[in-house]
Amino acid sequence: MDLVASTSPYALTGSVFTKDREFLEVARHKLRHTAGNFYINDKSTGSVVGQQPFGGARGSGTNDKAGMSSYLNKWVSPQSVKESMAPLPYWKYPYME
Repeated sequence: MDLVASTSPYALTGSVFTKDREFLEVARHKLRHTAGNFYINDKSTGSVVGQQPFGGARGSGTNDKAGMSSYLNKWVSPQSVKESMAPLPYWKYPYME
């Protein structure tokens, strides 16, 4: 997690898979500035324009991406967190096979 948090000049989307709630809190803390959209127990997919905020930090842009409705967001770095409570039956993308 330290490598992920310190390697890239970009901070757009990320995800973590775990059943351990204690580990999840450690991961959320260590990875809090590594993604504009952060998924828990779910694949990191693109956000839905107009329904889910989309933004990043660092070199990912100015944080005012599609879906943002408030001008105030130009001055902050919001982070969306999605946590799936039901386990995914299949987590691989087609190119992984």
